[in-house]
This record gives sequence, structure tokens and C-alpha cells, in this order.
Amino acid sequence: MAGIEIRGLEKSYPLENGRLDVLRGLNLDLEEGAITVVLGRSGCGKTTLLRLIGGLETPEKGAIRFSGSKKTAYVFQEPRLMPWLNVRDNIQFGLKRRERDAAALQSLIATVGLSGFEKSFPAQLSGGMQQRVALGRALACHPSFIMMDEPFASLDYFTRESMQNELLRVRKETDASILFVTHSIDEALKIADKVVLLADGVAAAEFPVDAPQPRDLSDADLLQLRRRVMTLLGASL
Repeated sequence: MAGIEIRGLEKSYPLENGRLDVLRGLNLDLEEGAITVVLGRSGCGKTTLLRLIGGLETPEKGAIRFSGSKKTAYVFQEPRLMPWLNVRDNIQFGLKRRERDAAALQSLIATVGLSGFEKSFPAQLSGGMQQRVALGRALACHPSFIMMDEPFASLDYFTRESMQNELLRVRKETDASILFVTHSIDEALKIADKVVLLADGVAAAEFPVDAPQPRDLSDADLLQLRRRVMTLLGASL
């Protein structure tokens, strides 16, 4: 059974002269322990889908069913750290006092590659390190699913590639389930277990990505999949 089962999901927003239908009866299964990457043009409903699953918005119609825990965490495009808190305190921000465990926190800091930076403040960290803190904060609450809304989009090429590798390593160590939104086809093919294309408010296509990690994007099978995705997105080769 899927970690999350989505059926008939609908969501619209009011406009000055009517309504904007964003999701129009979306059906989708999200597997436990997998990275599902959502691709689509701007305005197709990617972020709306994440916000609905994360409980930040309410659907007008349809159902979102969790097979287990409903605890979710959200990683935004910007790290959204508290500038007056150091790495340690940002990661455990939001946890109740009884949920805080010094040994577990130190282990998590090591998992996201920030050992030695526990007392550093956001202004002292690079963009990639700030995103590591944001990922650590999401993992700290032991969520069943982590929603990631283009978290590496603002990073330079090399830092973005490093964070993609870091995400794969963290997922392997924690067995986290991740729903990841991106505009980058290459990023999707590098990290995804499944790629979902959103168009016209529905899941227009789904592609399992079975290539072993680490992936070579020049691999013939991945190049063929890339062409299929670009064609469906209406991009020109």
C-alpha cells in the first residue's frame, strides 16, 4: 500500500473575475521510503499539492489518505532559519522540551554533515549549509513524509549537485519518504524513484526511475526518459 493515497483532489483560488482551477481531480500514490519528484510548468499546482499534503491548505474535494503516521515536515526553497539561533537550536526549533535528546540531536547534526558547526549562526553559513540545517530541522520531528519545494533552486550548480548527493545519502541513512518539487528535469532524473508530471491539474504521466545510484545522466536509458519527459512537458529538444 502506498504511503499516501490521493484521490480526486481539487483545489482552486479566487480571481477578480472568476476562479483559477489548480488541481482538477488529481489521483496519485506516494510510496513509503521513496523519493517522488513532481515536475511541471509554473502554475501547474506543484506547490499547492505539497501544501495540501502537508496540511498547510485544505482541499475543496477529494481525499488524502496516509497508510501510517500523518506527521509531515516541510522544506521550503529558502531555508527560513531563525537568524538569532545557532545550528543546534535551529534544528531542534519547534520540538517540545521532552522531545529533545542531546545524543539524538548530535547524531542528526552528523547525518546532515554539520558536525563542528553546532554553534554557528545562519549568517556564518553558506547557502548549502543553511539548507542542510533546514533538512535537519525537518528530520528532527521524525516525519512520515518530507515535502521539499524546490529546496536547491537558489544554489549554484556545484552546491546544488552536492546537496542532491547529500539528500540521497540522508535518505539512505534515514529511510525517509520524500515528495520533491523541481523545475529541473536533470535533478528529477538524478534523485527520483518516481517522476510525476503535473499538467492541467492532474497527474498526466508517471515514470519509475530504476537506474542504480549514483546515476550517470548520459546513460542511454536516462537520456531516453529525459526526451520523453521533455516532449510531454512541451519542451523543444
